[in-house]
Amino acid sequence: MKSKLALAVVVTGFLWISIPAVAHHGDAGRYDENLVTMGGTVVELQLINPHSIIIFDVTDASGKVVRWQAEMTGPNNLARGFGWTRNTLKHGDRITVLGRRVKSGAPYMNLSERAVIWMTDSKRLMYKTNNAEVPPGVIVNTPAAVPAAPANPPAGGAAY
Repeated sequence: MKSKLALAVVVTGFLWISIPAVAHHGDAGRYDENLVTMGGTVVELQLINPHSIIIFDVTDASGKVVRWQAEMTGPNNLARGFGWTRNTLKHGDRITVLGRRVKSGAPYMNLSERAVIWMTDSKRLMYKTNNAEVPPGVIVNTPAAVPAAPANPPAGGAAY
């Protein structure tokens, strides 16, 4: 009897511990699968967990300015993969984003998969997910797009 009670306590403990592991979920059909491209002016870059956010203003066809938010990967992924810091995108920078818009019609995009960001004027690539294609004319060979090897690689030949 004691062993069954102990087993029940252990199983219950594992279930409670595993709840945070399943808390991060996919987009569950929240975003349109068609990609949209839009240009705008950066208002703010928020390097926060679990998803960094770019807030930018877009002028629509009628001339009205609409404030958009775009959700990306976490700040550690942006720093390691692309060298991003809190100063990578500054207020007033003109960017173009390619990503999936939320189905509700709200001014919100997902840039965590099938997404690309580039500087509008210079066409310099700033961010690209592994499963995205870079649009023609965007300049790929930049430090922000191709992470450089560290100046002092780890001892023992370990990968960084």
